[in-house]
Amino acid sequence: MSTEPVAIAWMEAFNAKDIEALLSLYDDNAQHYSPKLKVREPQTNGLIIGKTAMRNWWQGAFDNMPTLFYKVISLTANENRVFMEYVRELEGDDDLLVAEVLEVENGKITASRVYHG
Repeated sequence: MSTEPVAIAWMEAFNAKDIEALLSLYDDNAQHYSPKLKVREPQTNGLIIGKTAMRNWWQGAFDNMPTLFYKVISLTANENRVFMEYVRELEGDDDLLVAEVLEVENGKITASRVYHG
């Protein structure tokens, strides 16, 4: 079974800034790594674990960047992983090419890792 529906739901929840829908896609002990997290919260070394940490990170982004939007370029999926390419759009900033990998087990994201181009 493909993980593409998880990625589509992820994009829809993120762009709607629906934190509850976004978090519902994750396992309770999921890990998330982001270079922006590493810069903005250096004590994390870019890695957060669990829904509470993810809620704080994404809600902060939604609150501080209300025009943030991810435009999908491509999704490449198999039964346990999906590779997403998208453009990060934010009013007042240059667009940023992003790649993100979601690892999925039993329908839940167990790990996500962001790469900036």
